[in-house]
Amino acid sequence: MDHDVTAYIEMAKPWQTRVCTGLREMVHRTLPEAEEALQYGKPHFLRDGRPSAVIHIARDKVSFMVLHAAGIEAVPGLLRSLGNGDRKAIDIREGDEVDHDFLADILRRTTGAR
Repeated sequence: MDHDVTAYIEMAKPWQTRVCTGLREMVHRTLPEAEEALQYGKPHFLRDGRPSAVIHIARDKVSFMVLHAAGIEAVPGLLRSLGNGDRKAIDIREGDEVDHDFLADILRRTTGAR
């Protein structure tokens, strides 16, 4: 676990810290070999040196973004497409339930992990 990523997560509101901790644990369960680093001011999870996912804390939400996701369909109201569609993101607000299994499946599909 990267100290800078931990500090980023711990500086958030308590509910955001819980969400980020759950997302971080899900990434490491899904991609045990993933490395983490604070890049561009946000926690990035890398597999084979290539960014696979990003956590971003905003004022009223936590966003979880998966990269290399052009082959993943957006889900209206849940999973949105960013840019040219190669990135997909989910926004989590206070009180929202996080479907870690859904996110883990997307992460496996975008990284080729089993």
